[in-house]
Amino acid sequence: MATCPKCFGALTENHRCPRRAVSGRLTQALSTIGLGGMIGVVLTFALIERPASALVLAFAALGAVLASAVRQAVGGGR
Repeated sequence: MATCPKCFGALTENHRCPRRAVSGRLTQALSTIGLGGMIGVVLTFALIERPASALVLAFAALGAVLASAVRQAVGGGR
């Protein structure tokens, strides 16, 4: 069965994409990346008393990438 390239729904004869499909996916992806970044920052301060700003930034980026990868592996990353 064919799928819609915009919303990934089934392409039937009367298919119409939902209005907020792209916006909802974008919001979900940004919130996942933001949450992963925040966890990375908190973890940095939990491990090191006064970390350098570059280390905090690196942990935030790593947290965001790992959160995004876990989201895609679980199946929500279309």
